[in-house]
Amino acid sequence: MNSQSLLRVLHIGKFYPPFVGGMENFIGDLLPALERCGITTAALVHGHEFGRRCTYTKDEENRIFRAPSYGNLLFAPVSPVFPIYLLRIIADFKPHILHMHLPNISAFCAILFSRTRKIPWILQWQSDVIFSEINFRLSAAYRPFEQYLLGKAKQIIVATPPYLSSSAALSKWQGKCRVIPLGLDEKRFEKPGANLLKWAETIWRPGKMRVLSIGRLTYYKGHEILIKAATKLPETHTLIIGKGDLRDRLDNMVRTWGLNERVELVGFVSDEKLTALLATCDVLCLPSIERTEAFGLVLLEAMTFSKPVIVSNVPGSGMGWIVCHEKTGLHVVPGDADDLSTALQLLCDKPEMRKTLGNAGKLRFNEFFRIEQTAERTASLYQELIQHKNDSILPKTERK
Repeated sequence: MNSQSLLRVLHIGKFYPPFVGGMENFIGDLLPALERCGITTAALVHGHEFGRRCTYTKDEENRIFRAPSYGNLLFAPVSPVFPIYLLRIIADFKPHILHMHLPNISAFCAILFSRTRKIPWILQWQSDVIFSEINFRLSAAYRPFEQYLLGKAKQIIVATPPYLSSSAALSKWQGKCRVIPLGLDEKRFEKPGANLLKWAETIWRPGKMRVLSIGRLTYYKGHEILIKAATKLPETHTLIIGKGDLRDRLDNMVRTWGLNERVELVGFVSDEKLTALLATCDVLCLPSIERTEAFGLVLLEAMTFSKPVIVSNVPGSGMGWIVCHEKTGLHVVPGDADDLSTALQLLCDKPEMRKTLGNAGKLRFNEFFRIEQTAERTASLYQELIQHKNDSILPKTERK
């Protein structure tokens, strides 16, 4: 194969936009960018409206197949027919590479068929699967399949060096891992119009530093730490965007501590309104407490708007690598509300520091995290893989 334009790559993921999620937004940005690099792409994902028939759609000339799903089991979509659609799409699309975005239990079906095993695999390692005490026994069933995928893969893409070096699951496979940072399509975050900006201004309380936090309301996101920090920050107004199983608990904390004037749980907002809030905030805070927060794409969203960011410096997470301490943002001790309140107060007292950090963050985004860069490096990896495959089947006298 002499041209990238001949390369056909089938991506296997959980969901695809308009489903809202970090992995889904990344795939939605990556596939069109790969097409612009000359790669022909398709994706097999789960339908996010459970029970609907599989549909075929096009998004900027990408072929998106959605297999019907029937709910979730331990945060994973359940789709018994996923293997059937995988074989059908392979027969029709004839991919040269399978690019699997993990974790995703449905990707395990690639193990079952000789047709899928003959195609080179690339794994996009978004995060490790960490079993809680409740479902820890499932680890014994899950790990063999996970390790088979890793062993069979030709290459494994990891988003940051810290996550690669700290991953127990990847420890045996370091030699086949390649660090390619996740990227973001800045065009999705164009400057909001006057009406949206006016709406955002009505949300923020006047005269206070505007703190924005975006993420699912779940245990590892650290929203409880942020709310506790707000008890010492009378000159700030914090908006928490997202929904999740901790909503009632967090609401109760705000009421019990009398923080209604300082902290608001806004819930879900549209992409357009989220963009307006990003454009009008003073600082973004991601106070996650575990390396389950492997990357934090919301950090890139803030950086595109030249906003300073505060992150928990969780060992093994990519957050502290994305955000350079005292250069593009601030690091705080994970789970330490006092340290977080000190960092927020520092930025509250020093608006010029906020501006300097935010501008440096935009430069770092442009240097490392544009989706075009991610796509170009991924396309090069595809080409390397196919070239190596072709060389391996040629007689020695014909190899270059």
